[in-house]
Amino acid sequence: MRTGRAPVMFLTGVFALSAAAAAGCARGDGDTAAGGPRRLNVVTTTGMIADIAQNIGGDRVRVRALMGPGVDPHLYKASEGDVERLQGADLVLYNGLHLEARLARVFERMQGAVRTVAVAERIPEARLLAPAAFKGAHDPHVWFDVMLWREAATRVRDALIVADRTREADYRADADRYLAALDTLDAYVRTQAARVPQAQRVLITAHDAFNYFGRAYGFEVRGLQGISTAAEAGTADVQQLAALIATRRIPALFVETSVSPRAIEAVRAAVRARGFAVRIGGSLYSDAMGARGTPAGTYAGMVRHNIDTIVAGLLTPPETP
Repeated sequence: MRTGRAPVMFLTGVFALSAAAAAGCARGDGDTAAGGPRRLNVVTTTGMIADIAQNIGGDRVRVRALMGPGVDPHLYKASEGDVERLQGADLVLYNGLHLEARLARVFERMQGAVRTVAVAERIPEARLLAPAAFKGAHDPHVWFDVMLWREAATRVRDALIVADRTREADYRADADRYLAALDTLDAYVRTQAARVPQAQRVLITAHDAFNYFGRAYGFEVRGLQGISTAAEAGTADVQQLAALIATRRIPALFVETSVSPRAIEAVRAAVRARGFAVRIGGSLYSDAMGARGTPAGTYAGMVRHNIDTIVAGLLTPPETP
C-alpha cells in the first residue's frame, strides 16, 4: 500500500490561494494539442477514471492519475506532490461515493479554485448498491459493472466540454467511440460469464469490491473484508467463509492486486483444515488497474483480465487435498 509523504491535514490553508493563481499555474506548462490550443491539464484519482479521460480527451488533454497500480484508494493520503498537481489542474476528476475517503477534505478546500467532478455521483441512486454494513452510504465500486461505468464516462465527457467548449464536437465524437467500446466490453463479459454454470458462479475475494459485478453478471459474491479495506477481518469471519467454501466445494478463491493476500491465505488454510483443497484461482484487479503498457493497464484490459481469470478459476476442478 502506498501512502503519501503528508496526510490530508497538511492541506489546511493550501487552497486559500486565489482561483486566479491556480489557473495561472494550470496554464504555465506550455503544452499544446496537435495543431491547436494548449491541452487541458486533467488530474484524476484512479487509473480507471484516467482511462476515460484519456480516451475521450485524446491529444486535447494531459491526464495524470494520482493513484498508480496496486494503490488502495480507501487508504490513500495526499502527498505534497499531489497538492501541486491538484492546484495546477484545469479539471479534477474523482470517483466520489466516499471511495477516496481521505481526500474528501482536499476536494472541499479546492471548491472555487479548481473545478472538481465526482464521476460516479451522477448515476441514479436506484442503480447504486447500499449494503447495510456501509451505514447508509453507497458502494463506490461502480466500475465493475461496465454499463454503470458507461454513466461515469458520460460524466467525464460533459465535464471536458464545460472546461473546453471550443472542442465540444471532438469530445462528443471520441466519447461516442469509447461508449461503443464499452458496449462491446460488456457483451464480452456476459459471454464469458455464461460459460460458468449458474450453481458455480461464486466469487470469493479479499473485500466486498465486486458486488456490482455480481449483480450485473450473475455471480454470488463473498468478500472477507467489508467494502472498505480499512475494515479488518477477524477469526470468526475467516472460519465462517471457510465453512461456506468447504460445504459448497467452491474450487477457487481470488486475491486482489491492491489488497494484501494474507487474509485470503488464512481462509485457504482454514478450508484445508476442514479437509477440502481450495485453490488460489488468480489475482484480480479491484481498486487499481495494472501497470501502464501491460494488458491490464487499461480499463478494458483490466475487465477482460478479471473475467477471464474468474471463469478459468471456477471451471477448473478442485485440487486433491
